[in-house]
Amino acid sequence: MRLNIDGLLVYFPYDYIYPEQYLYMTELKKTLDAKGHCSLEMPSGTGKTVSLLSLITAYMKAYPLEVTKLIYCSRTVPELEKVVEELKTLMQYYERETKEKDNFLGLALSSRKNLCIHPTISNERDGKIVDAKCHSLTATHIRTKHKYDETVPICNFYENFDAHGREVPLEPGIYGIDELKDYGRKKGYCPYFLARYTILHANVIVYSYYYLLDPKIADLVSKELNKKSVVVFDEAHNIDNVCIESMSVTITRRTLDKCCNNIDTLKRHVQKLRETDEKTLQSEYQKLVDGLRDANIARETDVILSNPVVPTEILQEAVPGNIRNAEHFLSFFKRFVEFLKTRLRIHHVVSESPPSFLKDCLQKVCIERKPLRFCSERLRSLLKTLELTDIDDFSNMNLISNFATLVSTYTKGFIIIVEPFDDRTPTIPNPVMHFSCMDASIAIKPVFDRFQTVVITSGTLSPLEMYPKILDYRPVTMATFSMTLARPCILPVIVSKGNDQVAMSSKFETREDIAVIRNYGNLLVEMAQVVPDGIVGFFTSYSYMEAIIAAWYETGIIDNLQKCKLLFIETQDAAETSLALYNFQRACENGRGAVLLSVARGKVSEGIDFDHHLGRAVIMFGMPYVYTQSRILRARLEYLRENFQIRENDFLTFDAMRHAAQCVGRALRGKTDYGIMLFADKRYARVDKRGKLPLWIQEHLKDSLCNLSTDEAVQVSKWFLRQMAQPFRKEDQLGLSLLTLEQLESEEMQRKLEQRTQYI
Repeated sequence: MRLNIDGLLVYFPYDYIYPEQYLYMTELKKTLDAKGHCSLEMPSGTGKTVSLLSLITAYMKAYPLEVTKLIYCSRTVPELEKVVEELKTLMQYYERETKEKDNFLGLALSSRKNLCIHPTISNERDGKIVDAKCHSLTATHIRTKHKYDETVPICNFYENFDAHGREVPLEPGIYGIDELKDYGRKKGYCPYFLARYTILHANVIVYSYYYLLDPKIADLVSKELNKKSVVVFDEAHNIDNVCIESMSVTITRRTLDKCCNNIDTLKRHVQKLRETDEKTLQSEYQKLVDGLRDANIARETDVILSNPVVPTEILQEAVPGNIRNAEHFLSFFKRFVEFLKTRLRIHHVVSESPPSFLKDCLQKVCIERKPLRFCSERLRSLLKTLELTDIDDFSNMNLISNFATLVSTYTKGFIIIVEPFDDRTPTIPNPVMHFSCMDASIAIKPVFDRFQTVVITSGTLSPLEMYPKILDYRPVTMATFSMTLARPCILPVIVSKGNDQVAMSSKFETREDIAVIRNYGNLLVEMAQVVPDGIVGFFTSYSYMEAIIAAWYETGIIDNLQKCKLLFIETQDAAETSLALYNFQRACENGRGAVLLSVARGKVSEGIDFDHHLGRAVIMFGMPYVYTQSRILRARLEYLRENFQIRENDFLTFDAMRHAAQCVGRALRGKTDYGIMLFADKRYARVDKRGKLPLWIQEHLKDSLCNLSTDEAVQVSKWFLRQMAQPFRKEDQLGLSLLTLEQLESEEMQRKLEQRTQYI
C-alpha cells in the first residue's frame, strides 16, 4: 500500500498495516525532518523492521541530498539476515508499483569467518584464525613475494577483486551473506573485501553494532561513511553495555607472559632485518618522523591489529623520538610490561584512576604519557615493516598496546581495578587487571556527533528517559507505543507465592530457602502439565540455575517434570546450547513438548525467538539483578551517581527490569501468536518495579494478576489457553489491530491514533 506520512509518499510492501507501524513511521518522519536523534519503543512482533526500512528508504528517495545512506545495525547474524529479507521484499514491491528497475544497492557486511569462500580457510571455525590466515595470503609483502616466487601462496579471490572488482561496481540489488558469497564465487571475487569496498557506495548497509561502536573496528570499516546517513540501532536495549565492553581491557599474568615472548620474537626479527635490509628500518623511521597519518601507516592490517580511536591531532604529530627506533620501542614496551607485572603482584584489591596509574608509571619506570599514546600505532607500523603475517601470535602484545593507548588518552570515565583472585578461581592466586570503561557515552558519542540522525529502538526500552542520561544525548523524539490487539493474546502474571503461601523471591536472603526452591519447581511442573508445546524458563544467573536444578533433582521435581515434557538446559558452552536449542525445537515440532531452562543475559534471552508453539509460556524465576558485589559494577554505579545523578537503586532496577522484559518478550513474536508471561518473584508486584516494564506489557498486567499463588496462576493460565484455542481469523483483526488503507485514512481512525502515542 501507498501511505501518506506527513506529506511523504511511503511504499509499504503489505496489504495491511498495524496502527503501531503507522504511528512509528510518523515519529520517524518527525525525527528525520528535525535532523536529530530519537528513542522509540515499539512492541515485539509488530513489524518494526519493515516500518524503519519503508519510511527511511522513502525519505532517501524523496530527499536524496538530505539523507544519503541508511546504516542499519543489528546484533546477530540471524537478525542481520531478517533485515536483508525485509529489504528484498520492500525493493520488489517498489519495482512492481513503479514499473521500473531501481538503482538501489543494499548489502550486509559480516566478518571474514561468515563471508570467506577460500576452499581451506573457510573451513576454520575460529574467527581469529580465519582473520590471521586471510592476512597471511593478502598482505602486500606476501603478494610482492609471489611476483618473484610463485610458490608463495596467495588468495586468488582477493587478487581477482583487487585487479577487477574495484573497477566494476556491484550491480544494483539487495545482497545478504549468501548472495555475496554466490556473487563472489561467480565472479571469482572475495566477498568480504567486495562488501568492505562497496559499503561506501551502497544505499543501505546492514552490519553489527561493533562496526560503529568498537573504535578498533570502526576506524577501519566505517570512518569514511557520509555524515548525512541515518543510523539505526535495532534491539538497542543493551547498547550501553556494548559500548562499555568495546572500550574495556582485561589483563592477566598469562597475557603479560605471552607479551614478553612476543617482544623477544620481534627483537629477533628486527635484528635479522637490520643485518639484511637496513634501508627498510631507516625508511620506517623517516615516516614516523613525518607523522603517522601522512605516512598512511598500516591501513591494510587486520582488525586484530587495529588501534583504539585516538584524537586526530595526536595522530598527525610525529611519533615521540624515544620510540621511533625499533629497538628503542621494544625496550620501552618491555619496560612497560615489566611495570604491569609488578602491579599484578598484590595481596589486596587496588583501585585507581588512569592519571594515578600514569603518575606511578612515571615515578617507577620513567615512562611518560605521550609515548604510551602512540604504542598501538607504533606496533602496527613495526609489524608491517617486519612483514609478519602470523598476526594471531601477537594478539597479546596488541592488547597491551591498546591498553597503553587508552589509559594515556582518557583521563575521565575509566577506572583500573587490580584483583588478586579471578572470580572463577577465588582461592588460587591469579591476579587480574581490569581497565574498565564506566561511561557508555564515550564510545557512542562519535556516532551521535558525526551522523545527523541516530535511531535507538527496541521492544524493551523502558524506562525510556534512562537512555539519554546514560548515553549522554538529547533526542528530539522519545515515544513508546502500546499494542492494539483484536484479542488479549498475552497474559502477564505475577506469581508472588506458592501454594504453601511462602513468598517466592530470588533475593539473596531467601534464594537458598528450600521452600522457595520447592515452590519454583512446583510452579514449573504444574505449568508444564497445562501448557502445550514449549515452555522457556529464565534464571538470574548460571550459578543460581545450577543450584536450583541440583536441588530439584534431589527432591524429585525433575522426575515429575520429565513425565510430561522433555527438559533441555542452556550452558555457557555455545555448541552445547545450540544442540539443546535444536533438540528443544524438534521436541516441540513433534508434539512431545519441551522445557528449556536458560539464563537472563545469555544467548537464548538475547537472540532467539520462541514464536508460536515454541514458547507458549515464559517463566522468569526471580528478578535478574546483576551481581552487585562486583567491584567494576560498584565503580560504575558510583560514576553514574556523581556524573549523571542516577541513583544506584534506580539503575539496578532499570537494568533488571529491561532484561526481565527481554526474557518474557521471547514468547510473543506477532499478533497471531499468544503466550503466558510469568514473573515469579513477589518484588514484581511493587509499583516501582511494574512501572518500569514496557507499556505494551503493563496494559495487560491487571491488578488482579499481580499477587497470585501457584494454583491461581495455573487456573488463570487454563482459562487463557482455552480462550486462545478458539478459531482466530484475519477478518477478526480488521479495523482493530489490522488496517486497510481505507480504514487507516478514515477520520475516526486518525483521531484514535492521535491518542495512542505516549511521549516521554
